[in-house]
Amino acid sequence: MKSHESVDIFIGVDVGKSNHHAVAIDRQGKKLLDRALSQDEGKLRAIIKAVADKGTVLLVVDQPSTIGALPVAVAQAEGILVGYIPGLAMRRIADLHPGEAKTDARDAAIIAEAARSLPHTLRSIVVADEQAAELSMLCGFDDDLAKQATAASNRIRGLLTQIHPALERVIGPHLDHPAMPELLIKYPSPQALRKAGRARVATLLARHAPRAGKRWAAEIFTALGEQSVVVAGTGAAGIVLAQLAAMLKHLRGARDELLTKVEALVEAHPLHEVLTSMPAVGVRTAARIITEVAGKEFQSSGHLASYAGLAPVTWRSGTSIRGDHPSKKGNKTLKRAFFLSAFAALKDPLSRAYYDRKRAEGKRHNQALIALARRRCDVLFAMLRDGTLYDVPEPRTT
Repeated sequence: MKSHESVDIFIGVDVGKSNHHAVAIDRQGKKLLDRALSQDEGKLRAIIKAVADKGTVLLVVDQPSTIGALPVAVAQAEGILVGYIPGLAMRRIADLHPGEAKTDARDAAIIAEAARSLPHTLRSIVVADEQAAELSMLCGFDDDLAKQATAASNRIRGLLTQIHPALERVIGPHLDHPAMPELLIKYPSPQALRKAGRARVATLLARHAPRAGKRWAAEIFTALGEQSVVVAGTGAAGIVLAQLAAMLKHLRGARDELLTKVEALVEAHPLHEVLTSMPAVGVRTAARIITEVAGKEFQSSGHLASYAGLAPVTWRSGTSIRGDHPSKKGNKTLKRAFFLSAFAALKDPLSRAYYDRKRAEGKRHNQALIALARRRCDVLFAMLRDGTLYDVPEPRTT
């Protein structure tokens, strides 16, 4: 941290759901305070004020968000420096200290000592951008909804495969379309579909899928004709399928509503115009970049790529192990955003040409996409650094 040399007091806080433990030491390593405290603003302020008159204070936590959000907010409100130590670094440092006990007091003391003697292990925490904070919360909720929708969709396909495989082969691939959940809500079993008849099913599907509805109805009744036996449990499956389809419809509606709010926040953010000027950077990708990158300092495009887990890692040991391998570390949320954006960018001629060149060099599909994501990361770094919009390079002339 840039201000580490000016710090006089280091407070290490091992945060917990309902209780924390704080240890304060001075620059010489003398313990000034060792106290358990509850998750309470008043108690947190008291800890800071108890040592604030002894010099510049740095408070370090092992979790800057969720259960550690209140200590960070209180420290920032008190105007003192705030930092955090990543969990992996914390565990490695703890292994260097004697003893095998795992206590809050010991962890807090280790955090304070690391803050004093190992400043390179610390990460700074800037005052949160309100828009970025809101986006982070909404995007996290969107991720939860997406996982639940995927689980519901998979469960529907599993049940259909169990009771009528031919029907699943027709309905399953189109579950992403709103028409299919609507169909299963009203006619959740093979028997209900047969009873409704082809005309009613076609009318329902055409209402939500005007171009494909009649074709899907024909395929559904062709599939129904391929199986005459009734598998045990079909009646119960019909009850469950209706509930799952309704759940899937609700989850997707919630995601659409959430996307509207995320879009409004992204459009209001200063980085919106810069980010969305790049091909294949939509609302959700821009929101992820804002939440994971905004407010952080990156010295180079390589630094940003390493943070995102897009920079290759070199493995060398004598003459037996040599080569570069994909990183398994980094910010997985940001890496996924860059990867999916690179996949969508294959429609862009310039990105497609780069991808095809990597494929021609012998790289597999995912390797070529990672290489494209890294290239786009370099471009994005330059755009954010200079505050410029994406500019399509002029073709080279020979």
